Amino acid sequence: MATYAIGDIQGCFESLLKLLEKCRFDPAGDRLWLVGDLVNRGPRSLDTLRFVRDLGPAAVTVLGNHDLYLLMVAAGSGRRSKGDTLDEILHAPDCADLLDWLRHRPLCHHEGEFCMVHAGLLPQWTVARARALAAEVEAALTGPAHQDFLANLWGSEPAAWNEDLQGWPRLRVIVNAMTRMRFCSPAGVMEFKTKGELADAPPGQLPWFEIPGRLSAADVLVIGHWSALGLRIEPNLLALDSGCFWGRHLTAVRLDDRTLFQVDCSTCEKGV
Repeated sequence: MATYAIGDIQGCFESLLKLLEKCRFDPAGDRLWLVGDLVNRGPRSLDTLRFVRDLGPAAVTVLGNHDLYLLMVAAGSGRRSKGDTLDEILHAPDCADLLDWLRHRPLCHHEGEFCMVHAGLLPQWTVARARALAAEVEAALTGPAHQDFLANLWGSEPAAWNEDLQGWPRLRVIVNAMTRMRFCSPAGVMEFKTKGELADAPPGQLPWFEIPGRLSAADVLVIGHWSALGLRIEPNLLALDSGCFWGRHLTAVRLDDRTLFQVDCSTCEKGV
């Protein structure tokens, strides 16, 4: 049995199929770890959702910011972004079932030495603490008040973690760190405007994974989200968003031995 971790798909279903063929993925024995952002921007988000859902326990996916955006839009919360490609899902006959399945995906997955999360972890969090905090969000997202949770999810404040936070602000910080963060200060204050390369870091900010003394540094973090960062393979970091939607590559890493698989996405349709 092999486990393949795959970067952001964002509705580029054909690229996913090509990559799985290249990996010789066998759902009867192998597993997929998907770093989130299954949907949006690419042309075949509906096919991607259906395919991953139908893999059952052979696929583990964590929620990304675009996945949560889909849930917010479907709930009537949040503002529609120009150029999103969600209408096919929202008008599908099995939309309700797909959204229910998506709501029940974890925010953070921890297994052995690996921790998978879409964007990152704040420097004050161990992996065990992050997993416990993710469970708070997952309970809200799958509970009877999930519509209220989605209505209060939008926004970038508060920008830092505090153990005394409660209610929606507490859950919002957890979600923003795990699905949106790129840069933060050594004290863990997040900055959400900058989306570029490492050289674009704002004053006083560092990539979250370079913060000195980060409490999750002993684990291997498997992430996506940051296409401008590109593929980054380090002893304790597998950053796998290699810009599939932007015409670069879709990437898989076999976690067992870190073998790399990629497909060229230069001909991937953009849905526009």
